[in-house]
Amino acid sequence: MSNGALKTSPLHEKHVALGAKMADFGGWEMPIEYPGGGVVAEHTAVRTAVGVFDVSHLGKASVRGPGAKDFVNACLANDLNRIEPGKAQYTLCCNDSGGVVDDLIAYLRSDDDVFLIPNAANTGEVVELLKAAAPEGIEVENLHEGYGVLAVQGPQSDEVLEALGLPSGHDYMSFVETQWQGHPLIVCRTGYTGERGYELVPAWDVAADLWDALIEAARAQGGLPCGLGARDTLRTEMGYALHGHELSTEITPVQARVGWAVGWKKDTFWGRDALVAEKAAGPSRVAWGLVVTGRGIPRSHCAVRSASGEALGEVTSGTFSPTLKQGIALALLAPTVAEGDEVVIDVRGRDVAAVVKRPPFVEVGVRES
Repeated sequence: MSNGALKTSPLHEKHVALGAKMADFGGWEMPIEYPGGGVVAEHTAVRTAVGVFDVSHLGKASVRGPGAKDFVNACLANDLNRIEPGKAQYTLCCNDSGGVVDDLIAYLRSDDDVFLIPNAANTGEVVELLKAAAPEGIEVENLHEGYGVLAVQGPQSDEVLEALGLPSGHDYMSFVETQWQGHPLIVCRTGYTGERGYELVPAWDVAADLWDALIEAARAQGGLPCGLGARDTLRTEMGYALHGHELSTEITPVQARVGWAVGWKKDTFWGRDALVAEKAAGPSRVAWGLVVTGRGIPRSHCAVRSASGEALGEVTSGTFSPTLKQGIALALLAPTVAEGDEVVIDVRGRDVAAVVKRPPFVEVGVRES
């Protein structure tokens, strides 16, 4: 659904009614935070109880036909042969130079049916690349506005699903195809917060009723509706990459430390030759975390220097950590940098001291990674 230049989720009116602060995310008008505490309260709810997010701006696409799994496996970086039907996998769509067009989740329904959830802004490009490469008999379909996506995250997330009669407790990165009030629903044990959680994929016109039921069940557990502001602080505390920041067409999986999502033993996938060569030679820059020891909140593109003034790289994401009560950042730095190094971040012309750390920045009750 469109709202002027921006598309809106099936829950748009729900967010407006709750008084949410809205903003543009990948061409979609989505909630940043809700009244009554904002990002910090919503972040804390996820770490201590449960939060419910609307992430319906995420893309949805299907690849169907005889040999669909093998076709997707020859295109995307991770190895679908590592999983079986009923499992989901984090994977990457790379270009010929090894840069990341998008990072996405692949749901393996069967050898002939793969469901993909790309990032909002990149869905069209991923779909067009797959369509162009698809052999006869393989159908690639953009289903972006056919489904909603709701995320239930936090230590009480199982109780929320159980209150709705939904399956819970299945293995991490596995999904169950079920029904809610007679409507098809996918319930997957995934998330972007580091906490135990689920992502639910209902049909577009079912999402609003499901949201209402989830919010009611979450409030009974001390939970809250959560906006994308809290989603960003939560993922940054865990060191999870965000496309356009830690991953891009100019930033490779090797540089971003997501080489674990590459099927290095596969004969073919987009960008393979460039990535194999970079891995062998060693990357020119590497992802690290930074914990601020002075006063200041780093932001994207802030320059990072050594204590002696040597240029080391730049911040890719920065925020205030509600858990640590201090500034944290993710950065791409020179390969000579090591954990524990003291560095300086240029925050609006002011030097802010920080220490290099390998994420996550916080240890959570049930880390999902």
